[in-house]
Amino acid sequence: MRSEHVIGGTAMSVSAKFELNEHQVDMPVKDGTIGPSVVDIAKLYGQTGMFTFDPGFTSTASCESKITYIDGDEGILLHRGYPIEQLAENGDFLETCYLLLYGELPTAAQKADFVHHITRHTMVHEQMMRFFQGFRRDAHPMAVMVASVGALSAFYHDSTDISDPTQRMIASMRMVAKMPTLAAMAYKYSIGQPFVYPQNDLDYTSNFLRMCFAVPCEDYQVNPVLSKALDRIFILHADHEQNASTSTVRLAGSSGANPFACIAAGIACLWGPAHGGANEAALKMLEEIGTVDRIPQFIARAKDKNDPFRLMGFGHRVYKNYDPRAKIMQKTTHDVLKAVGSKDPLLDVAVELERIALTDEYFVERKLYPNIDFYSGITLKAMGFPTSMFTVLFALARTVGWIAQWKEMIEDPGQKIGRPRQLYTGYAKREYVPTNKR
Repeated sequence: MRSEHVIGGTAMSVSAKFELNEHQVDMPVKDGTIGPSVVDIAKLYGQTGMFTFDPGFTSTASCESKITYIDGDEGILLHRGYPIEQLAENGDFLETCYLLLYGELPTAAQKADFVHHITRHTMVHEQMMRFFQGFRRDAHPMAVMVASVGALSAFYHDSTDISDPTQRMIASMRMVAKMPTLAAMAYKYSIGQPFVYPQNDLDYTSNFLRMCFAVPCEDYQVNPVLSKALDRIFILHADHEQNASTSTVRLAGSSGANPFACIAAGIACLWGPAHGGANEAALKMLEEIGTVDRIPQFIARAKDKNDPFRLMGFGHRVYKNYDPRAKIMQKTTHDVLKAVGSKDPLLDVAVELERIALTDEYFVERKLYPNIDFYSGITLKAMGFPTSMFTVLFALARTVGWIAQWKEMIEDPGQKIGRPRQLYTGYAKREYVPTNKR
């Protein structure tokens, strides 16, 4: 397939030329709806015997997708074409889930039907209770999540046939519905409290908060400000294009693995501190600073090239402008702090650090704006979640993105099993030496 460009009213075929020694290859240039064009190198090895070398695949498009688009230079994040700001400010998480899964925003009737099905899939198999009892009492909630989500395939055999569109959709609905229940169970298990069953008359996020913080001996009233804030956090984390965990889900899925196993693989990848642990790192930095009066010395350290200290939660690998999600999280964070009336000194540190970062010439020039991880860590702490749960909440929110990406990959007729190549730098062929001659 060649990309067509119209020049002077004439459609012209555009390709890139690769020349090295006696090799000359014409490679098609493909255009997306928006964003940079790509050079199709699929036939490079067959025609030249050479591969490309791209550690981390940072210059390689690993797939074609219609789900999420990011422009890091302009600070743009679109889900199915809709700006993240509009989805977070005007909709709710389940509406965003529907959009990611089906490609369009739901009508009122479609939304009601979707919410009905999600709500009535929130319970997990009762034998899962005994599965949880096998963990040590101090098991990290993320370790519990990796294991319990992978174990879902042992409890729901009727939705693991990936060749069946109906089973794929049932598995998708089950994942979105049951993830809050499993996340709440992981939290309750970590603090030694009894599990709380879901309640069907509550909305998705309020139900999750109740499962986390209610106890059998008294009634629990969900704070609507906290529920709205957490729902917004879920929207902002729902999908983020081909990041490490999403690529992991796609790679696992390319082998034909069942969806529960693929999502468990994504959770395992997300657990890495370089990916899902950024908000926890930002909070640890605030703890290191400790009090407002100590901020100037840490700001000075951050500006010192010879000092290893770095401000966590500022700047972003993809966004070279302000993270569009951070703009929404900023307001959400302040709403939560006002609602809970927290006197935590770390939150005072965060507010002052935010003010400095937005006004100090050093940070403004370098576009080291507070990112979503800076705000989400503060917000979750103010809500009462321990840092060990931060990445669990990230996984809960990202599940729908993973599922949408997995589903898109499975339904792509050009999909192949993932098989990256390598640049081998080990020994060349050598002969085996018997033990007595070594």
